[in-house]
Amino acid sequence: MSRLHSSAPMLLLRRRSSSTSTSLPSHRAPHVALAAATERARFGTLSPEEAHELFDELLQQATPVPERALNGFLAALARAPAPATCSDGLSLVVALFSRMSRGHGPPVASPTVHTYSILLDCCCRARQPDLALAFFGCFLRAGFKGDEVIINTLLKVLCHAKRTDEAADVLLHRITHLGCVPNAISYNTVIKGLCDGSRSQHALELLRMMAKQEAGCSPDVVSYTTVIPGFLKEGKFSMASNLFHEMVQQGVVPDVVTYNSMIDVLCKRGRSKEARQILDCAILKSLKPNIVTYSTMLHGILIYAHAKCGLVDEAFLIFEDIQKQGMKPNVVTYSAMIDAFCGKGRMNDAIEQFNQMIDMGVRPDVQTYRCLIQGYCTHGHLGRAKELVYEMMEKSIGCPGVVFFNSIMNNLCKEGRVTDAQDIFDFMKHIGEKPNVITFNSLIDGYCLVGKMQIASSLEYMMIWYRLALSLMQLRTIHLLMDTLKLEWWMLR
Repeated sequence: MSRLHSSAPMLLLRRRSSSTSTSLPSHRAPHVALAAATERARFGTLSPEEAHELFDELLQQATPVPERALNGFLAALARAPAPATCSDGLSLVVALFSRMSRGHGPPVASPTVHTYSILLDCCCRARQPDLALAFFGCFLRAGFKGDEVIINTLLKVLCHAKRTDEAADVLLHRITHLGCVPNAISYNTVIKGLCDGSRSQHALELLRMMAKQEAGCSPDVVSYTTVIPGFLKEGKFSMASNLFHEMVQQGVVPDVVTYNSMIDVLCKRGRSKEARQILDCAILKSLKPNIVTYSTMLHGILIYAHAKCGLVDEAFLIFEDIQKQGMKPNVVTYSAMIDAFCGKGRMNDAIEQFNQMIDMGVRPDVQTYRCLIQGYCTHGHLGRAKELVYEMMEKSIGCPGVVFFNSIMNNLCKEGRVTDAQDIFDFMKHIGEKPNVITFNSLIDGYCLVGKMQIASSLEYMMIWYRLALSLMQLRTIHLLMDTLKLEWWMLR
């Protein structure tokens, strides 16, 4: 152990003398002292000094401490909540571990396989893979035989350190030499490491080994639910879909995460009807969808709703399902539903949803107002659109912005509604929103489209003067900046 201690001197905490604190009374039974300290460690209220004082007390006991109780104490320190008094759990656990079998008289306790598992897990959480491997070397030199817990923790350490090839080598070739048989958790740990590194094809090969009974264990729902999102993340939608159906055929029941992944990819590819079938299948199998399921389904249908008018009503049914399941829609979900109604000219339905979200305590954001404003402008209710802009400004939500207004004006001009576009242009200037070149060009194109060339020509001159004014303003700003820099340079000299 001396080699380990010398390799990590910074991890060992200096122990404060026990005579300087009276927080832990002496002459208590070991299990009583440990139970009290473990409880405080779980809540993050035990200081490093108090932990060392506890070990001072335990070293004075005539008999060693129960191993299970001591391991529980170390595990509590390693997993102390943040922020906690023992902010560096790894340093403290290592320091106490180094004292377990040292000193004069009986040892506090001898390390066990469980003790080393705690150390490896703590190193993994602290992103210290090299230290974890050093502890594992000590574990082997001590003559211990590996069990599933410590081997799986070792695999997790390697995967977190992006050393998945080493983890796969341990899993496939070395684990039996360590006196352990891999289980589903072992394979799933490496499978996740491969998928996190965008190597889902390699992960699938491990899953296939499990499915062919070559691994000594069968793939479970975690195995499939790890690889399927991995393929989706890499854009391999067909492989993800095929694996999902294979999973069902193998008798492995998908969980809500698996269903959500498939619904998401089908919706993104415009196959909302198939996504709805998968959702119905999940409900028939007594699997309760969550807010992610419904939100994904809702957004997927709304994307397709602009091409298929009838799907807006189906989307609304899903929206109602969300609330019937006891889940509260958020501002994104409400805004999506409002946008769908506005896109189909159903402004009464849109404003009804808008009022409902306010009654439910959901605060509208900029996007919510933009949906309504664009809807009212598109369907000829400019007065109501202006009222909503004023409402946004009064509530300090902000202004829709020149890019948003330009988009509306461009659409109106293409439809020949240049008068409405001019109204938006005048309104922009009224509220202090400065038009840009795109604004002028949209309006000029609109007047040209309806044959009002004289107005288009005057707007073109106006745009030229406007651009010149902006240039002069920018030039003036540049001159002021140069004058300031010259002054600063003169002062520095």
